[in-house]
Amino acid sequence: MEKKYYLDYLDQLESEAIHVMREVAGQFERPALLFSGGKDSITLVRLAEKAFRPGKFPFPLVHIDTGHNFPEAIEYRDRLVKNLNERLIVRYVEDTIKKKNLVEPKGKFPSRNALQTYTLLDTIEEFEFDACIGGARRDEEKARAKERIFSIRDEFGQWDPKKQRPELWNIYNGKISKGENVRVFPISNWTELDVWNYIKREKIELPSIYFSHNRKCILYNNKHLMSVSEFVKLDSEDIIVEKRVRFRTVGDMTCTAPVESDATTIDDIIEDIKISKISERGATRIDDKTSDAAMEDRKKGGYF
Repeated sequence: MEKKYYLDYLDQLESEAIHVMREVAGQFERPALLFSGGKDSITLVRLAEKAFRPGKFPFPLVHIDTGHNFPEAIEYRDRLVKNLNERLIVRYVEDTIKKKNLVEPKGKFPSRNALQTYTLLDTIEEFEFDACIGGARRDEEKARAKERIFSIRDEFGQWDPKKQRPELWNIYNGKISKGENVRVFPISNWTELDVWNYIKREKIELPSIYFSHNRKCILYNNKHLMSVSEFVKLDSEDIIVEKRVRFRTVGDMTCTAPVESDATTIDDIIEDIKISKISERGATRIDDKTSDAAMEDRKKGGYF
């Protein structure tokens, strides 16, 4: 009698993501994996290990460093890359600001996220990357939900949501013209809960700020918390409080808010997510709230 083999849902998601990564390796000449030290890019690294070990990765890891990162994430990044024995390319937004005479953002939370685009596009041009793998997921934000797994960018690095290719079954078209490149999202179909369940199953180590800890925060508008840092402007009316918090997503210190939580284990975090009614970006990313189309506008300009 023929035996049937069934995959559970995490196995199915993993299998799809590994297939996408191998398609990138097969279809493109100079791919890269964008790595920030956040949980989604860490998950991509684990998937790359499963896709290509015992060989080396067929792409370098690339970090576009704004200079406003959480120290815990940078420490984790460097330690992981050392343990992996893979190549890490770091390019700095600070250098781009000086080179192009860009205007630094002003205000209380001067996020460099928009300026990251210039550094990313320069890095793509410098190394002639034809595909960049990233950890974006459709459940994060409505602009992300519009995007395909293979997302084409024109010769200016821009994204047109009206010009996307169909992706039938597991067929991905990576054909591009000179100057174009593709952004690839292997975990596009995953949810935040899927990522955490996968991290639990794979026993993946994470930066400590994902777990509950005591941190000095700014209480502004009498309801919002923001981590105290050298990059955030303190006003006389700001109230500094010490709270038990964790971070659902790890972006810059200027635009990523913590959430109050007592979750000290992955199981605790999973339970938190199950009852949450707001996506991680919706709950914690200030840069996505400048307008209803903030993310989509950045993506059209070349943002990841």
